[in-house]
Amino acid sequence: MAWNTFPLTVVGVDMITPSVLSLTFERSDGEPFEYKAGQFINIHFEADGQAVHRSYSVATPPDGGAFDIAISPVKDGRATTLLFGLKVGDTIDASGPYGRFILRDDEPCRYILAATGTGITPYRAMLPELKELLAKGFTVDILLGIWRREEALYAKDFMDFCDDNDGAVFRACYSREMPEEPRLHEGEGHVQIHIAALDPRPETDIVYLCGNPNMIDEAMEMLKAREFPTKKLRREKYLPART
Repeated sequence: MAWNTFPLTVVGVDMITPSVLSLTFERSDGEPFEYKAGQFINIHFEADGQAVHRSYSVATPPDGGAFDIAISPVKDGRATTLLFGLKVGDTIDASGPYGRFILRDDEPCRYILAATGTGITPYRAMLPELKELLAKGFTVDILLGIWRREEALYAKDFMDFCDDNDGAVFRACYSREMPEEPRLHEGEGHVQIHIAALDPRPETDIVYLCGNPNMIDEAMEMLKAREFPTKKLRREKYLPART
């Protein structure tokens, strides 16, 4: 397949949790990067003499300028070696945007936005759109499944958003290490348990699922048992990367 690639320049490098790297890019050719919140890009590179690519959701609300992606390391991963070695000023090829994991022209409802790990990144890009929808009668529950508090990616962004906007609730769901003194926005157990605890109903809710395939499959099974139609279930699986 022929890809319509364009060059990106690294303009920011930051470890935003103990394991997750954030890279900030700008197009090197001076063109704006136009996309919809929830979409992803492909990063293209060569490994062992072969052209390969890896996909990453954009974590920044679209404005045509610089944008972020978040990368979790994969042991001995070729993309991990490349991306964790980038410095400000380095360039890399990309293509996109791609994907239909976006907010749509829905009637006022409750959005349940559930994710694991870096699967939360599309929802961060959606925050300005969600703010507008809240003013129109929507509500939103944002659930992040993570191992421990230190890895709660973009948690402050979501907490600040919910503090500033009525009808928005964020919960970090810890599957391994529950803090000794949990905060109001923290809960124990896998994220799919917390989806069920919200008592989702197809008459009033639309559910977005992003991240670990096992979480998505289990949540889909539960939601279909509640007679959710396909049009009210929107998912994007983060499949394990090949090395």
